Parts: sequence; C-alpha cells; structure tokens
Amino acid sequence: MSVWKQLLLLCLLGGVAYGGFEGYKTYLATDAVAEAPSGGPRPVTVELAIAETRLLQQTIEAVGTTRALQSIDIVPEVDGRLVELAITSGARVQKGDILARLDDTIERADLVEAEAMLTEQRQSVERIRQLRRTNAVSKASQEEATARLAEATAEVERTRRRLEDRVIKAPFAGVVGLTNYDVGARVSEGQVLTRLDDLSEIEVEFSLPETVFAQVSRGQRLSALSAAFPGREFTGTIDAVDNRIDPVSRAFRTRALIPNPDSTLPAGMFLSLKLILSEAEALVVPEEAIIFQAAETYVFVNENGKAARRVVVTGQRLDGMIAVTSGLQPGEEVITRGLQRVRPGSDLKIKGEDKGATAKSNAGTPEKAT
Repeated sequence: MSVWKQLLLLCLLGGVAYGGFEGYKTYLATDAVAEAPSGGPRPVTVELAIAETRLLQQTIEAVGTTRALQSIDIVPEVDGRLVELAITSGARVQKGDILARLDDTIERADLVEAEAMLTEQRQSVERIRQLRRTNAVSKASQEEATARLAEATAEVERTRRRLEDRVIKAPFAGVVGLTNYDVGARVSEGQVLTRLDDLSEIEVEFSLPETVFAQVSRGQRLSALSAAFPGREFTGTIDAVDNRIDPVSRAFRTRALIPNPDSTLPAGMFLSLKLILSEAEALVVPEEAIIFQAAETYVFVNENGKAARRVVVTGQRLDGMIAVTSGLQPGEEVITRGLQRVRPGSDLKIKGEDKGATAKSNAGTPEKAT
C-alpha cells in the first residue's frame, strides 16, 4: 500500500474517532461528572419519587367451587299421577309454595270416611257417658268406646297426612332447576322432580397451606373473580376453618360465604379467590429506588439539591412498591432513575426541569401522601 493511501486511511480513522468523541460528549455524557465552565462538576440528571404512606395488604390466592347455602332434591314421598306442576327453571319460590300436586281423589274420600267414623265414635262416647251416670252401662263399655274414639282420631290424622303427601311444597325459599316431567306423568316415590337451591348466599370451600393456618380466622374478608363475569369482583367472609391439617397435602379446608342477593352466582361455578391475611399502613417507595450492596440496603434522597445516602430496612413488596420500616420519613424524595452515576454529595438535576437548573432546594415542605 502506498504512503499516500496509508496517510488517507489514518486521516479517515482520526475523523471517525473525533466525530465519535464529539457525539459521546453531546448525547451520552451530558450528565456525567465533567468540568463545567465554572470548574465544578456538572449535576446528575435523576428522577425522584416521594416516600408515601399506603395501606398494604398481605394476601394469598386460592381456587374453589360455589355451593348453594341450602340445596335439596325435590322428590314425591308417595306414588301417583301429576295433576299440577309449578316448576319453571330459574324461578324463585318462597317457603311453602306448591311445586307439584299428585292426584288425591282417593285420599280425600278416605279422609271424609275417617272423619265420619270419628264423629260417630264421639257421639257414641257421649251417649255411654250419660248412661254411665245412671249405671245403665258398665264401666268396661265406656272404656271400650273411649278406645274406639282414640282409634278413629288416629285414623283421621293418618288420612290427613296421606293427603298432605300428595302436595309437594318448597321447604325453604330458593331457586328451582330443570324438570323432566309434565302434568299427567306418573311418578314414583323418591324420583327427583327438580332441585331447589338457596342462592341468597354462596358457600365456597377451598384449601390453604398450613403455613398460613395461624393467620386465617372466621370473619376475614376475601374477594372472588369468575371468568363468567369479567371485571366484576365478589366479596365475602370466612365462615369456617377446619381444625385439622391434611398430613398428605399439608393443607387445611376453609369455607367462605359470599352474599348473592340477586342470585348471580349459581352453584358449581369455579372461582378464583384472594384472601386478605393482614393489612396495615406502611411507608413505601418504588422498588427501583432500593440499592442492595453486600449486607446493606440503602437509598439516595434529595437533600437541598444534593444526593444523600440513607441506610434503610425494607419489608413487604406489593405492585412495584416496597415498604420501608426505618431510615426514611414520609414526604422525603428518593432517587429512582440515574442511580448509576449518583454518589453521596452529587449535585442533582431533576428530569423535566429547565435545562441546567439544579434540583429544588428546600422549596417548602413536600406534601405528605396518605
């Protein structure tokens, strides 16, 4: 290669190096510690966040399946033919409402006959009682008539019960399900006509690890989410906690109640649960403000436009925030961005302020967050 070409190549390389250096100074090293025209170090551009007090909650998540507060199968207690069926799926019924009625022609006739026999026996006993006053009949005859009256009374009660069994009523208020029967169908004792669920409240049973056993008690609040109702949160409370821990799964059963006045939640639905174990107010800062170095944990705070190093003790983390239990006061400004160039005593320039302006210095007491 000729000398001229080598010289030209060296010039090109020198130009590239000079241009790179100038670009670095202009775009990348603006905030680096350099000599200012006045001879002092340039301020470091940083972003700040205010240490504020927030309510922190310690939670645990679980899954469970809904169950009606009360749930039974509606079944006839006798055989017969359906003459009335008041079952509409999803309909709300009250306690005592008639759901179905079986043909009761024979039972009504039996009741009339039994009541007639009862009337006859009462009259017979009254006649014998009057005759007994004059010793016209024996005491044994009076006792026999009294026994027949008791038999007639019992027969009337049995007949009335058989008649009542022909009518199927709701034992409590709730919502009825589907039925596979129609009026005129013959049903047998024990056949399921439908289901009745009390959905005024929903039970949810789920398991929790033994590590939180001491932190779970009756009355604690929880929230529930369902894929069927996106964006809607249901709230409830713990109703019961099992007193035993499963030796295999190392978990214990817990039952919660969720109010359901509009019967939105059906029985058998899968729910995602979040239980609040504890909650307390704590001083928090963004996680990026915390620096872990060896055995120390510290932050840099803004003190009159200069960086000050503070050793802190941290606690619970939640949603990008971390609790500080000691070392900071509410309202103090901590540095969150630009930490790699910050040293104790560094002059600070708050990002977003006018170029060249240093950080605020004692411009009033910062507003305390709540």
